[in-house]
This record gives sequence, C-alpha cells and structure tokens, in this order.
Amino acid sequence: MSEVAELTADLVRIDSVNPALIPGAAGEAEIAGHVANWLGRAGLEVEVVGSADGRPSVIGVARGTGGGRSLLLNAHLDTVGTEAMQSPFEARFEDGRLYGRGAYDMKGALAAALLAVVDARALRLAGDVIVTAVADEELASIGTEAVLAQVDADAAIVCEPTELQVAVAHRGFAGFEVETRGVAAHGSRPDLGVDAIAKMGHALVALEALDGELQAGGRHPLLGSGSLHASLIEGGQELSSYPERCRVTGERRTLPGETPAAVEAELRAAVGDAEVRLLVSREPFELDESHELVQTVAAAAGTTGVVGLPFWTDAALIAAAGIPTLLFGPAGEGAHAAVEWVDVSSLQRCREVYVAVAAALCR
Repeated sequence: MSEVAELTADLVRIDSVNPALIPGAAGEAEIAGHVANWLGRAGLEVEVVGSADGRPSVIGVARGTGGGRSLLLNAHLDTVGTEAMQSPFEARFEDGRLYGRGAYDMKGALAAALLAVVDARALRLAGDVIVTAVADEELASIGTEAVLAQVDADAAIVCEPTELQVAVAHRGFAGFEVETRGVAAHGSRPDLGVDAIAKMGHALVALEALDGELQAGGRHPLLGSGSLHASLIEGGQELSSYPERCRVTGERRTLPGETPAAVEAELRAAVGDAEVRLLVSREPFELDESHELVQTVAAAAGTTGVVGLPFWTDAALIAAAGIPTLLFGPAGEGAHAAVEWVDVSSLQRCREVYVAVAAALCR
C-alpha cells in the first residue's frame, strides 16, 4: 500500500462527522489530534486552533530558509453524515479505489497535502509551505476562518476533488426563508380563518418561475446559470384548524457578480406579500485564468484549460482574504452519497503536483 493510500485509510477510519449537521456526531477533535501528532512526528511546526470551541483545526508549516514566496494547501477534516452507508469507516480497497465516508470529500486530498508539505520540507525551499486541516467546511467554515486569522500566504490551493483539473471558479449560495401568515381559526369557520399554507402555494409557484428564469438567463462560461430550489416546508397547527403560518426554507446558488442584496431583492419581488429573510450567504469565487498560479499548477499537472465547480468551497474565503487561490484535487465519486470512493492513483498524482507547485513558487 502506498503512503498516501495508507494515510487516507487511517483518516477515513476516524469518525469526523460534522456535529453542526448531525447533532451528537463525533466532530473533528479526534482527527485533528491525529493530524497534529502526525505533522509533529514529521518534524513540522504545528499549531492547533479552535480547541476551546471543541472544533479544532490544525496548521502545519514547513518553514523555508527565507526570502521565498509561501504556498498554502487547504483541506477539511469534517464529513457529512453516514446514515445511508454500509461500513462508512471501514476504508475498504477495491480495484484501485478506496471506499468510505470522506475518502473523496476530502480525506484523500488531505493525506496528499500532508505528505506534500513533508516532501517540500525536504527540498529546503526559501519560502514556507503551509497545510491547514480545517473544521466545519461542510456547514459554516469556522475552521478556515480561524486559520486565516493566523496564516497568510502568497498563493493557495484548496484540495477539494476536481478530477485532477485546475478549477478557477465556483458558485456561491444564499440560504433563505419565505414565510406566509394566515389567521388561525376552527376549520368550520372560513369566515374567520386565513390559510397560510394556501398562500405559500402561490409563493412556491413564483419561486419555481424565478428558477426557470435564472436557468434560462445569463450564463457564466465555467459555471453555467444561477439556480434556486425550495428545501424544507413546515406549517399549520393541526388537522381541523386554519394554519396561522407556513415557512419554506430554500437555497439560491449564485454566480460571480451576484450579491446577497440583489438575491434578497429578487426574492421579495417574486413572492409579493410573503416575508423574506436571508439566513446565510457565501460569495462566489473566481480567479483569472491568466494568473501565474493557474499557469504554475497547470504546468505541474500537465493539463490544459480550466474548469468551474458547481459547489461552494473555502476557496472563496481564502481568496477574499487577499490570497490568490485555485482548486486542484483527486478523482472519485460519491461526495455526500451512500457510496463514496477516491481513486488512489489520483491521490499520488495530487501529492506530486502539490510538491511541484511548491518547488516552483517557493524556491
């Protein structure tokens, strides 16, 4: 078994389901401790942040000799839940694939990044090579926010899976609530009651129409169109009463240039008298494909062209901190799905690419 496969398997065997997604789940404490100990044994400088909140992230630094640029490799520790999976922490190998929760999203890439920073240390580069293994990417990204308060760099690679392609853009998102209000009354008194659920029906039709307009409208060359969907709905008190309230929670996926304020305005215009509240929003991300970092990673990977990703990542936060950022990671399948696997050979390739980029930028 290769080093990267063995380390990935060790990480997959540690339950690190995000407790903010699944109440009572294990969280990142055990896996963060494992990563910190591994980096310490490898001779890197190690700092653990966020332990006081019970959601630790780890910073490992291969300190340069001085005078060179620095490179940050970012990967997350947490995973989504495992309810539909069989043996999610077994770390099973079959036909060049490693199966298990987080193998693809993204413990395999984390293993490649950890090994790459150790490889870079042996090169005695002028600049620092930094790895951050962060908590909570799957929900609120408190881990990357915490490490960015401690770390700066001249360039960054977020190691999310990209099928060994250079990704320079991804969508943002805005979570929202729409609420309609009625008047509670006995079901036999239509003269007194107002049906909040029926009113929500009109709002849902308007949201469906807005999604159609978005998907038929302007398109980003790498990301396609924006989109919108309803996620959850709740309302009413009991069978024989007019429902006083109905609430829909939904999500709007955004493109570069679309702001939370503009999203809120379009939702309000669509649903009329219903109340609209934005719950959370994250900005889209984009890096000019002519940037030196893109050319350096593409040369190391032997690829041409760039891609965009439909999902949000911590790359947006790192870029917003002023660090040129892109994404490059392994091949596989099953992020958030019942069957998840990563191609082991692609993990070795990621390790090689990360080291080659460090050698080019940090010499």
